Amino acid sequence: MVEILTTIFFVFAVIDPIGSVPVYLEGTKEFDAAHKKKIAIRASVIAFLILLFFIVIGQLILEGMSVSLDAFQISGGVILFLFALTMIFGDGKPELEKNRITDYKHVTIFPIAIPSIASPGAIMAVVLMTDNHLYTIGQQFVTTVIVMLVIAITCIILLAANHFQKRIGNYGITVISKIMGLILASYAVQSILTGISSYFSKI
Repeated sequence: MVEILTTIFFVFAVIDPIGSVPVYLEGTKEFDAAHKKKIAIRASVIAFLILLFFIVIGQLILEGMSVSLDAFQISGGVILFLFALTMIFGDGKPELEKNRITDYKHVTIFPIAIPSIASPGAIMAVVLMTDNHLYTIGQQFVTTVIVMLVIAITCIILLAANHFQKRIGNYGITVISKIMGLILASYAVQSILTGISSYFSKI
């Protein structure tokens, strides 16, 4: 039970639903309430399908390229760490992705679904968390369900985004996003250390 709760918390941190709120609000400001609702739901579904694709196919692609688990874990940890640093020290996920919005007719896919919800960090994380050599099919299924649950929570948050923003403000969203970045950085460092330790233990 504790392991499941830890996984839920980590997936929540790496997807960072709250950090997607300003991106969603900016991307949908030209639409009425009905269209905003459709965009939130469709973006969430698309983001889940993207993550599901990498859960199912991601490792097969890596193994087809003869990339070892240790190398992937180390490189994945580095990428997650760099991603976390942008959340902590950068301009912030919301402002960075709001500036990428150029076409309000296609905001469902970009930047709301990807890279705001299904971010590079989230993609790397789900591949690491469903490794066929470390986790059983049952464990991978549980992880997939957890990802779906967090995406559903993300969708609910987006649907309530206008009210949510009024309650905590842009400052509150930025603070929470940076805290999530700190948690993600800790996980990334642990992933790097585990990969290095595993590699040298085989020599």
